[in-house]
Amino acid sequence: MNKIEVIIGSTRAGRFSERVATWVVEYLSAHGSFDVEVVDLRDYPLPFFDGTPPALTQRDYPNQDVGRLGRKLDEADGFVVLTAEYNHGYPAVLKNAMDHTFVEWRRKPITFVGWGNVGGARAIEQLRQVAVEFEMAPLRHAVHILPDVLRPARTAEDPFDTSVFAPLEPRLKLLASDLGWWTVALAEARS
Repeated sequence: MNKIEVIIGSTRAGRFSERVATWVVEYLSAHGSFDVEVVDLRDYPLPFFDGTPPALTQRDYPNQDVGRLGRKLDEADGFVVLTAEYNHGYPAVLKNAMDHTFVEWRRKPITFVGWGNVGGARAIEQLRQVAVEFEMAPLRHAVHILPDVLRPARTAEDPFDTSVFAPLEPRLKLLASDLGWWTVALAEARS
């Protein structure tokens, strides 16, 4: 079974990410094609990147926290990045985590679940461009959580009631199907 890491790409106080992570992890786990693990960037407190580009240093990590993140990313066969859209872009902590690593992402599929006024579309478009530079396969299908679902999800009494995301399940199903195909194909090619 291929390992998918669901990356929580925001560390801000009051973040919406946990609600989305619960939904995505429940769905992908039930899908049956994936071994799913959450990677919360709060667990990897990285300094602001100012070192030698990881494309050059490969897995020569500058400190323990970067090494822990690098080794964790290395375990994955594919990624689902959960991203808020802040000021028309993706979170700085996500960019910083990506800048600290490189080879760990190569030749793996990546897809996205975003939220915000336009469902995180601008953040996701930017992340797709970054993924290409990382020699990844950014997938076409993503899930965009627009305000019609975002607002009720934020105010739901039970923060982990995933039923509020039901209107988006067809998109998540398409994402999972696409991710499954690409994960298998690229894992075989990498080996």
